[in-house]
Amino acid sequence: MFVITGATGNTGSVAAEALLEAGKSVRVVVRSAAKAQRLAARGAEVVEADLSDEAALRQAFQGAEGVYLLSPPDVTLADFFAVRQKLIDGLARAAKASGVQHVVFLSSLGAQHSSGTGMIVSTHAGEQALRATGLPVTFVRAAYFMENWASALQPVQQDGVLPSFIAASRALPMVATRDIGKAIARALLDGPRGTRIIELGGPAEVSPADVAATFAKILGREVKVAEVPLEAAVATFTSFGFSQSVAEGFREMFEGIANGKVSREGGSAEAAHGTTSLEAELRLLTGRQ
Repeated sequence: MFVITGATGNTGSVAAEALLEAGKSVRVVVRSAAKAQRLAARGAEVVEADLSDEAALRQAFQGAEGVYLLSPPDVTLADFFAVRQKLIDGLARAAKASGVQHVVFLSSLGAQHSSGTGMIVSTHAGEQALRATGLPVTFVRAAYFMENWASALQPVQQDGVLPSFIAASRALPMVATRDIGKAIARALLDGPRGTRIIELGGPAEVSPADVAATFAKILGREVKVAEVPLEAAVATFTSFGFSQSVAEGFREMFEGIANGKVSREGGSAEAAHGTTSLEAELRLLTGRQ
């Protein structure tokens, strides 16, 4: 039996469905059982619990041959990193206490670094906490999400402008979240292999210029990249309702992308690639499949 946390999210829902399709028993942990009705209809056992409730998680993890864990985003937290560290430590303790045979954790490219990567530092903390349990752990270090470009849809469609904190010509790995979910399911099905790192990108590295050109192809209009200076990042994100802590974390993350710190570790880490192309994902985002 496999346990999936965040099962109503982009990656957890795909992982749960893939495991059910493979004929596996699946228990999903969600904050609201009402939102997991589709998975329940497909045969998943639904457990309602908050990820900060260690006692409930220990119970939910009992008997699991594999558990999927993640650090869910909350862009309004006043002290994001302190709150996230507390949650991650609790997840690790619950996994250890319940005797889970294998943990798969959603991490990020760049998580090998303890600083200089902004929001990604929280996934580094997650990796460290899970390593300390001594449990077999697989870290799926995902690349920049293709879905992040959804935030630029309005200026792209209305003005033909793609705002970007990433330099227009800077090519980097990007991956669709559905491919992350599939990779998580594969890692769970593979079972424990000590400490394993999977660095997951898409079919090819792409730049904001590539994103703009793809939007232009789909929409049938010119789209140009408007490079936004990093100095504007904090004010931009706080204007969207992000906390100061999170806004500063995103600014540092984009700085880490620019200087190459947010990248693959290589070495013993396994390189993997999703199959969803940038064009296919942007067509979904625009509703023009």
